[in-house]
Amino acid sequence: MARGKLFVVSGPSGVGKGTLVKALTAVRDGYWLSVSATTRAPREGEQDGVDYFFLSEERFQDLIDQDGFLEYAGVHGKHYGTPKAPVMEHLDAGQNVILEIDVQGAAIVHANMPESIMVFIQPPSLEALRERLEKRGTESADQISKRVENASLELMRMNEYDVVVKNDKLEDAIRLFIAIFDCYANAE
Repeated sequence: MARGKLFVVSGPSGVGKGTLVKALTAVRDGYWLSVSATTRAPREGEQDGVDYFFLSEERFQDLIDQDGFLEYAGVHGKHYGTPKAPVMEHLDAGQNVILEIDVQGAAIVHANMPESIMVFIQPPSLEALRERLEKRGTESADQISKRVENASLELMRMNEYDVVVKNDKLEDAIRLFIAIFDCYANAE
């Protein structure tokens, strides 16, 4: 059985990464979305093991010490990481794996797994991104400002990716996102 392919999807907070990934997995089989670990508190409606693995700082550090992450980083004052074992198990079983992670983590994964396919999601503008974050209603004004400031730095790293999808018109972005995954998944 052929090994699965590793897709790394990143972009600024609030850009629509999750929306695009959900649209893809709703119409295509053979993809497994990795669940990241974080030390941040769950948002309303989030479930442990589904949205994230919500870990204490101590448990997170234990996994770092055990080489249990493909990547990990501090983001917005909290820690996030990609547990290694389940990703490798799914790839070895022939499934394509999607990592939905920040640009810091994406760079680490790509350095260690250069065969990974890097997909960056770009907002139409920083102002549009700010509006999306405000509508989401999950962060304070200070947190939103920090996320928009971080987004401007993340946008400078788009050239590190194999492909960029501008999420301006959602339906167009979904079609392009699915076409990209189809192309790479079927390539030898």
